Amino acid sequence: MQLENLLNDRAKELKQGGIRAFFDKGIGIEDLVNLGIGEPDFHTPRPIVDEAYKHLLNGKTHYSANAGDIGTREAVAGFLTRYGLSYDPKTEIIMTPGGMGALSLALLCLLAPGDEVLIQDPQWLNYNSQVKFCGGTPVPVPVYEEDAFALKVEELEKAVTAKTKILMVNSPNNPTGAVIPKEQLQAIADFAVKHDLLVISDEVYSELLYDGNTHCSIASFPGMKERTLVINSFSKPFAMTGWRLGYTAGPQVIIKKMTVLQENVSACASMPAQAVAKFTLETLTGLAEMKEQYEKRRILMWEGLNQIDGISCIKPVGAFYLFPNISSFGLSSEEFALRLMQEGKVTTIPGSAFGAHGEGYLRVSYANTVENLEKALERIAAFVKKLG
Repeated sequence: MQLENLLNDRAKELKQGGIRAFFDKGIGIEDLVNLGIGEPDFHTPRPIVDEAYKHLLNGKTHYSANAGDIGTREAVAGFLTRYGLSYDPKTEIIMTPGGMGALSLALLCLLAPGDEVLIQDPQWLNYNSQVKFCGGTPVPVPVYEEDAFALKVEELEKAVTAKTKILMVNSPNNPTGAVIPKEQLQAIADFAVKHDLLVISDEVYSELLYDGNTHCSIASFPGMKERTLVINSFSKPFAMTGWRLGYTAGPQVIIKKMTVLQENVSACASMPAQAVAKFTLETLTGLAEMKEQYEKRRILMWEGLNQIDGISCIKPVGAFYLFPNISSFGLSSEEFALRLMQEGKVTTIPGSAFGAHGEGYLRVSYANTVENLEKALERIAAFVKKLG
């Protein structure tokens, strides 16, 4: 029996993402400084762990409702008011296994064969693979360094067609660290209304903004709540990636179907993780301290990279990534990153892993210790010097 022939066509098309594939190339290389990982290097703050332990001892180890524990959804609704958003926790919020679980449920409920989804390029490429798996067609919308990598309406207008159904928005952004300015976000909202599009707004980095900036959700603009799914997660701001807890807030008719689908896929999000959500969202435990560390690291890496001949890097506004330009060296981003890893002992991710318009760049994560970041800068400078 040819077991591969048992796979359906969608499964056959699935491929490992460029980020994980690049990590695999570093297996066996000793003493690497890893600037490729898209995950906080902090452990979950101890008070959150202690709160979870208390709930575990009190029996919060069973199923919740398919949409999530109602107390948890109420806590999420309260948290979202800080963005000027108001949702009914009973009908307009679902707790999911991470932000990725939320995105999967949404796309599976929404996409039909041939539906087009506008996705900026460069962008976290799991969007593309999930859209394809669900039968949709991802349509790249380029963003440019001269625009600080912020999505612009002019480019969206070039890409929209009669088949366009969904617009993906991710601000603060992975991989660029870009944040769409409020006036541009308003213009994008107007574009969505004009073309009658649903917006999926991935806001998992919403609490990681710097230089006095605060998060603005596209769902907060007039006419947008009823056409926007807001996806968020506990992973990035609270260093809870392994807890696998996310949520979606949006129109009741979509949330209802996502809930039924979740019943058939994973039943519910982790109840121990949900049990600690109220405490986490109300206290924001550890967030300020982690942001302070990220801010120091952001400046260290931004200044350090710009001091290396041949590398230029704009200052990112959010998340924990930089997207330096390495096009002056005449190497593809994959070749540069691979040689930097093999010869310079520093792992980064080639910009081309995030789309065609990421070519000529690297994604650099500063979710690492200052000691390791300083070591990485020294190694990158030495590697570049050898390139001549």
